[in-house]
Amino acid sequence: MSKTAVALIVAAGESRRAGGDTPKQYQMLGDKSLLRRTAQTFLQHPGISGVRVVIHPAHKSYYEEHTRGLDLMTAVTGGNTRQESVKQGLLSLAENPPDYVLIHDAARPNISHELITQTLTALGSAAAVIPALPVIDTLKHVEDDRIVGTIERKKLFRAQTPQGFHYAAILEAHKQCTDYDYTDDAMVAENAGLEVKIMPGSEHNYKITTAEDMRDAQTLLMYQYETRVGFGIDAHRLVPHENNTIPAKRVVMLCGVGVPFEFEMEGHSDADVGLHAIVDALLGAIGEGDIGTHFPATDPRWRGMTSSRFVLHAYQLLKQKQGRLVHVDVTLICERPHIGPHREQMIKSIAELFDIDATRISVKATTTEKMGFTGRGEGIMAQAVVTVKLPVS
Repeated sequence: MSKTAVALIVAAGESRRAGGDTPKQYQMLGDKSLLRRTAQTFLQHPGISGVRVVIHPAHKSYYEEHTRGLDLMTAVTGGNTRQESVKQGLLSLAENPPDYVLIHDAARPNISHELITQTLTALGSAAAVIPALPVIDTLKHVEDDRIVGTIERKKLFRAQTPQGFHYAAILEAHKQCTDYDYTDDAMVAENAGLEVKIMPGSEHNYKITTAEDMRDAQTLLMYQYETRVGFGIDAHRLVPHENNTIPAKRVVMLCGVGVPFEFEMEGHSDADVGLHAIVDALLGAIGEGDIGTHFPATDPRWRGMTSSRFVLHAYQLLKQKQGRLVHVDVTLICERPHIGPHREQMIKSIAELFDIDATRISVKATTTEKMGFTGRGEGIMAQAVVTVKLPVS
């Protein structure tokens, strides 16, 4: 029987050392906050069955804003210290306890799928495990700004998160604690007599504490990815409405929006040329063929299907490659219907599909000056360009 594992993300601190008016876990790294970036990594890992965040009681509005659309477990309010917050998070899982729990700092947004997998694997033979890195700098004992000794570093390691535990064991360890001065959960486990094993951590998995750390993370994010551009094009014939005689309900689907029109577009699915062009552009950027490869018109399953299904499929393929969508630019080519009145709704529709800011979406329209099939009103064409970031292999 496979084991269940919940990720408990600790985001309950005031976190002011990073500067700015916003707590650091809600500050932006690239196009996402630290918390959202961290949570999404765990949500996308197949070995994690649930993700719960422990938040500061004064940060509910921040939390709701930066986790909107994510399939997270209900957040839990933390306490005055990190360990009190973790304990509250652990207690909240008691009604439906997982086999394992991975406790992670929200301010470590560069956590990788590989490190999560290694932690889960190690828990198969250990009650507690943490990623750690050997200390490589010479350590000095200092008093009053004077060196009074040198510390032997051979057996010293820098602890990271996620720190993995058998849930029942770490919950009991926290219940045994009578004070809350521990700086990580491995110390709580040690205090309870649990054996804690270490495994190799990652230099990229550092904790963002200061403004300089944030700048370093921005630089790392820039160089971890390569930029790719994909292009897509689609066209569908306009035909009279056959099954809908109610004028008010006669629409043509464009970029996820039903635009009132006396004609409909002929196609196997809902024939949304805007979304189809986006799908082909996205698949092209990640080298995954075209829309017909994934959704052939000969397959009856896709008859009448909303094109958002195709978009989400292509987007999931991008996320499986650990890629990020940067920008979408769509051009609709037709004489009619007029796109201007519906442009903002189209932008909003596409942005919600991809869960990205609407400023990263562009929808334009043009005509062919009465030339060609679009000029004669026989059909509508769409072109799309997408920009994505993919990890450098």
